[in-house]
Amino acid sequence: MLPSQPLLRAAVFALAVLQALAADTFIAAVYEHAVILPDATAEPVSPDDALALMNKNMDVLEGAIKEAAQQGAHIIVTPEDGIYGWLFTRETIYPYLEDIPDPAVDWIPCTDPTRFGPAPVQERLSCMARNHSIYVVANIGDKKPCNSSDPSCPSDGRYQYNTDVVFDPEGKLVARYHKYNLFRGETQFNYPKEPEAVTFETPFGKFGIFTCFDILFREPAVVLVSELQVDTVLFPTAWMNVLPFLTAVEFHSAWAMGMGVNLLSANTHNTSWAMTGDGLFAPEGPVAYHYDSRTEEGHLLLAELSAHPRLSPTYPPTINWSSYATSIKKFPGEKDAFSGAVRRDIFTFTELKHKSGNYTVCQGDLCCHLIYRMSSKSKDEVYVLGAFDGLHGSLIKYHWQICTLLKCKSTDLNTCGQPVETAQTKFETFSLSGTFDTNYVFPEVLYSGVQLAPGEFEVLRDGCLKSKHGTSKPLVTATLFGRLYEKDLPHPLRNPP
Repeated sequence: MLPSQPLLRAAVFALAVLQALAADTFIAAVYEHAVILPDATAEPVSPDDALALMNKNMDVLEGAIKEAAQQGAHIIVTPEDGIYGWLFTRETIYPYLEDIPDPAVDWIPCTDPTRFGPAPVQERLSCMARNHSIYVVANIGDKKPCNSSDPSCPSDGRYQYNTDVVFDPEGKLVARYHKYNLFRGETQFNYPKEPEAVTFETPFGKFGIFTCFDILFREPAVVLVSELQVDTVLFPTAWMNVLPFLTAVEFHSAWAMGMGVNLLSANTHNTSWAMTGDGLFAPEGPVAYHYDSRTEEGHLLLAELSAHPRLSPTYPPTINWSSYATSIKKFPGEKDAFSGAVRRDIFTFTELKHKSGNYTVCQGDLCCHLIYRMSSKSKDEVYVLGAFDGLHGSLIKYHWQICTLLKCKSTDLNTCGQPVETAQTKFETFSLSGTFDTNYVFPEVLYSGVQLAPGEFEVLRDGCLKSKHGTSKPLVTATLFGRLYEKDLPHPLRNPP
């Protein structure tokens, strides 16, 4: 007699759990999704039309989820805005929202879809996870009614949140996260009253989750890693690439290295919005990544990661990010320092005039030190050493300390700091360090063509970002990107005066 379908499913799930428990690694997947966007409209569409659009995107996501599961993935992360897109007003996004309950209710939408009212999106995501026995991470919208007894209640009587959800391989809702740091254009959503530090346990480690812009702030990003000690961070994002320091692959890889955790970064794909770049990043460096600014196609990425990276013998040592630079008794003076803009940030630069050298440049409390030797220098290319110590951002201001070895756009020094994607100059060696006032520093090395340099550089215990055997490809930038969270200004929208 064959077992019933529920018993068979339970047996398969139990076996998968035992296998995962017995392993020190797991297979993760991220999907970079070319989102099917709604038509621009000033009026809300009907709920049926909203669901039809979301089902088109979920059809694509389901194909990726099925393929990932067939290749052995235990978990898949899909992007922010991956189910309905963007460019909404508060009113026009409403038909796309669902009421997402607290995971403590112990709910499998696939088997009990109407328990909390209509929830067709949650039902379908739950069934994707259940049918393919895989954790599914997705970004959708949550709506919560409120009334006049709540002084913060919006005039339309509801809160609307940019929300991540996680369903386990049985289809159970196990995590819900409301984005705390909204990007400047997300006026369709509300800020949660308090930051949420969302974690959940799996057979392959402790997971945390947050969304896109959150990665740049202490809450929830640093809290999850430094205080709650998660092993892996799930990161749905819609990241618009900004050279030279904030392309998705370079910063997300650097963040995983600087924080010492796995980061599963799933980006939206839209070249007209400069959105591309996802990856599976570990404390030792990128395990797999994808960056495609030429086509309009989605991309599935899989890799095996350590379930408990802090226990790995290759886990990076604790770094004193200012040790080497502060030990230099006397910095070489640079008489030819000049100012240049990286977007709105005014850096202090000094030109690398020779094929090898020892340079220092300072700004504020930060001094950056570089020792280098070029193996082949193009005469048409100029490199600078730069320092920035100050507040970044037009509306929401947060404090950066940056040391960077940077290629200029042209031989005109006025172009230093402008976006550059390609280079011809290779370095035989370089060592970059700075007198940072923070332990939160993220090391980046970006090659020509927006390519990372896995295994080709290291960070020493004294805070030096150092090449191992020279650069195999021409260098665009090598950067130490520091964050002084305690110097950030109060948020002007979340905490108005």
